Amino acid sequence: MALDKFQHPTKEIDGKTYRIIETGISKNRADFLVQLLTHNKLETILETDPPKEGAEQTYTIITPDVTFNPIVKVYNRELRTLSGHRVTPDIWNQLTDKPEPNYWDLSKKPK
Repeated sequence: MALDKFQHPTKEIDGKTYRIIETGISKNRADFLVQLLTHNKLETILETDPPKEGAEQTYTIITPDVTFNPIVKVYNRELRTLSGHRVTPDIWNQLTDKPEPNYWDLSKKPK
C-alpha cells in the first residue's frame, strides 16, 4: 500500500484473510519490501500477478497479519532498516537509503 492511500485492502485465499501491502509493483520493489518486512518479523508472501500483454511482470505482496498498516508503522517509526535505523517515508518509497531527512523537516530534503 502506498503511503498516500489510506485503504485497507484484503484478499481471501483458502478461507484465510490476508492484508495486501502493495500490488502491481516491480521485482526490485518487491524484493526490497519483502526483505525490509521480513527483517521486521512480518510474515510476507510474494505473489506473481497475472501477465499482461506487452507489459513487464508485476508482483503483489500480502501478509496474514490483517492488522498491519504500513502508514501507521512508518509514521510511528516502528519499522527498522537492515542497518538498524528507523524507516522514514522516503526510505519506504525508495527515494533515499539514508535515515534522514525526516518527513517533517523539509529543510534537509534534497532539492
